[in-house]
Amino acid sequence: MSRFIFITGGVVSSLGKGLGSAALGALLQSRGYSVRLIKLDPYLNVDPGTMSPFQHGEVFVTDDGAETDLDLGHYERFTGRPAQKNDNITTGQIYTNVLQKERKGEYLGATIQVIPHITNEIKSFVMEKDGTADFILCEIGGTVGDIESLPFLEAIRQLGNELGDARALYTHVTLLPYIPAAGELKTKPTQHSVKELMSAGIRPHILLCRADRHIEDDDRRKISLFCNIPFERVIPALDVKTIYEVPLTYHAEGLDTQVLAFFGLDNKEPDLSVWKNIVHRIKDPEGEVNIAVVGKYTGLNDSYKSLNEALIHGGIANNARVNLKFIESTIFEAENPADHLHNINGILVPGGFGERGAQGKINAARFARERSVPYFGICFGMQLAVIEATRNLLGLEKASSTEFGPCEESVVGLMTEWVKGNQTEQRSASNDMGGTMRLGAYPAILKKGSKVADAYGTTEISERHRHRYEVNMAYKDRLEQQGLIFSGLSPDGRLPEIVEYADHPWFVGVQFHPELKSKPFDPHPLFVAFVDAAIKQSRLV
Repeated sequence: MSRFIFITGGVVSSLGKGLGSAALGALLQSRGYSVRLIKLDPYLNVDPGTMSPFQHGEVFVTDDGAETDLDLGHYERFTGRPAQKNDNITTGQIYTNVLQKERKGEYLGATIQVIPHITNEIKSFVMEKDGTADFILCEIGGTVGDIESLPFLEAIRQLGNELGDARALYTHVTLLPYIPAAGELKTKPTQHSVKELMSAGIRPHILLCRADRHIEDDDRRKISLFCNIPFERVIPALDVKTIYEVPLTYHAEGLDTQVLAFFGLDNKEPDLSVWKNIVHRIKDPEGEVNIAVVGKYTGLNDSYKSLNEALIHGGIANNARVNLKFIESTIFEAENPADHLHNINGILVPGGFGERGAQGKINAARFARERSVPYFGICFGMQLAVIEATRNLLGLEKASSTEFGPCEESVVGLMTEWVKGNQTEQRSASNDMGGTMRLGAYPAILKKGSKVADAYGTTEISERHRHRYEVNMAYKDRLEQQGLIFSGLSPDGRLPEIVEYADHPWFVGVQFHPELKSKPFDPHPLFVAFVDAAIKQSRLV
């Protein structure tokens, strides 16, 4: 039987519950235990797939094709365990499940209510993981006190009562704000947050107290006294220079020790050498490199969370600090890219949807091609690089994507458009924006001797996708004559997965999202190769 750790958050959002959960999972793994992390999201959306990255951050895609919360990316990056579709559920999914059962008559005519039907569905989702790992870490999204969180809190309250202290532990992440005028950290918000949680019937066993500076023992004693929690279980969770330092700092403060003590388990000595090496390489690199990320969601770091981390991982592998410069792609539609890229060693154009900023990304791809600057195009970034080549190398100025509307040269489109030549019918059939994409892991075959085959060290790969539109194979031969090699194809040879220039230092576009599988202790080979190429370019400047 598994032991369950429920992680809630209070005072404010964005305190790092997901990161704290992932770090605790890594610590338990370092002591020889198996872990599984799951996320309960209170929003009504069925999944985050149609939510704006500005509002909710990136969508993390699993191998089995689920569009999930970005916290599942943290879980994978810290534990190495691939997330699955049933590791994340939303209020929308819970209500959908219950209403489908009601329509089928599975409740035998009962009046459907939040309690017990909604809470039972939540409990079933959590408990179906029982036995799949030594520890199940269950993060509850949102903030204690939010109306939409109440059914989830009630469900985990019931679970705690049913499982007992031998199998259920509550960890609450809270905030100690610093008031400059008073010159001190304030504990009152934490006290009120715990009081709010207790009003839902849950008394936390451990507090993770977020703060931007040292927490005095007197403050911890005050929290211990007023929140009825032992002093040693009031754990400081201070800001750090890199998120990969969190397992080390949480261990130093005793988080994993207190968790094991609560469950009466042996306090084995952890092996944290991997995390120490990662932190050392991040803090004391041998060199540095400047990478420009030219995208349309540059105002929020969470929009490209996995991408940012994958670039850092590439830096770890090359023992170099990666300095990221985010550039709004629309700037390049009115200004010369050279004015913004003069000190840049590599250009990355990430995925995205819609026409806004597309021409700016095309201009960035052209700059990289003509100036021999390492270029990495991901998903939309690959498609636009192909459009750029078609326009400027083949001379087909009207080349475009049918995502932007009907066009004479549909270099990018829905596969049925360029297979059947029926754009109108297919576009009208794709108005439903939820769940209509190629999602999850798909295999690809790489061309022997290509840059990507050398990077992977194999010619057979599997990568995660999230897109509707494909590059049109009808242009393959003409583009390859101009040096743009289709170096990765689907096993049946119908879908381009990777393109690269044979005569360029490093210009690669991929239809998939390699950033989703990168980890600090196992960097993705394409990011390792891209950063390496950028380092070599920096030495030429």
